[in-house]
Amino acid sequence: MPALIAAHVAAATLSVILGIAVMLAEKGSPRHKWLGRLWALTMCATALSSFDIRELNPGHLSWVHGLSLMTFASVGRAIWAIRHGNVRGHRRAMRGSFFALVVAGLAAVATPHRLLNLIVTRWIA
Repeated sequence: MPALIAAHVAAATLSVILGIAVMLAEKGSPRHKWLGRLWALTMCATALSSFDIRELNPGHLSWVHGLSLMTFASVGRAIWAIRHGNVRGHRRAMRGSFFALVVAGLAAVATPHRLLNLIVTRWIA
């Protein structure tokens, strides 16, 4: 299980880094598109890996997995929007997905007894 959590955290961390790079890249440029595709891939990897992590409700899915489903929907919506020329819808869906990623990460660090919380609190102490 720790290896799965490590892979999940690595994918999420990479998603944050790539998300920042995408937002800083010139919109519509080849670099923006390439980084955006990588970001969407790492977001999906992050969401997919979450389904095997079941610490909040041992052995079962929890409300947190609903966020993963929302990630698939939001990233899918953003891709659909840009392929149909809806730049505004694309931007909103991507920003929403990125914001949710950051909030979920902060919540994982702030929630007592979660592995990431234990690691960070021991590292700080």
